[in-house]
Amino acid sequence: MDYNGDFRYDLKLGQVGENALGKMLSDHTIEVKFDFGTHWSGNFYIEYESRGKPSGLVTTEAKFWCLIAATKEANKHLIAQGHYTSEDVMYSIIIATERLKIICEHYHHRKDVKGGDNNTSLGYLVKATALLHPLPQHVHSMGFVSQ
Repeated sequence: MDYNGDFRYDLKLGQVGENALGKMLSDHTIEVKFDFGTHWSGNFYIEYESRGKPSGLVTTEAKFWCLIAATKEANKHLIAQGHYTSEDVMYSIIIATERLKIICEHYHHRKDVKGGDNNTSLGYLVKATALLHPLPQHVHSMGFVSQ
């Protein structure tokens, strides 16, 4: 996209983005996950098995995932009770489930990592930065990602 210093142009682009986000949030299911270790590890934990059965990313029916990186000060127990503030969130990423599956399978930092309640789950550790990079062109050409 070419640079344009016109405020009205930038405002229009912002409004298009707001409408796209609003449509995404209202027309599709979104699985939301808080991660309380991202602030120190730089990774998100993405579960795919719990107690020996497929779960999480493998069984989700959501079109998108929202991964929330909690701050160091965030209290997991208070948040689980619905008590949180904007200061509990470092950042969040909304990502298409299809894309997240590809990143987890092909670009994970570690696999078969124990986690969840009493370490009864298995998951991927994915670097938060890996979620931000474009997928290689060969992934698109192999049909893994819809264009």
